[in-house]
Amino acid sequence: MMTTWEQVLLGIVALALAFFFWPGVKASLERSRQAEQRDWLAVLLPIGAVVLFVILLVVMARS
Repeated sequence: MMTTWEQVLLGIVALALAFFFWPGVKASLERSRQAEQRDWLAVLLPIGAVVLFVILLVVMARS
């Protein structure tokens, strides 16, 4: 279990990271809004590959 000062330090680090990365996230969100064609295949293809791989692992583990 983490002590109180460790939790406080972790919270401060999380806030610092969020503050540090916010300009990049904001710019990325703005660019994605301006994009004409959204490439959903680039998102769905890796997710589908991971799902199929996990299914393959489950099937192999039952054998």
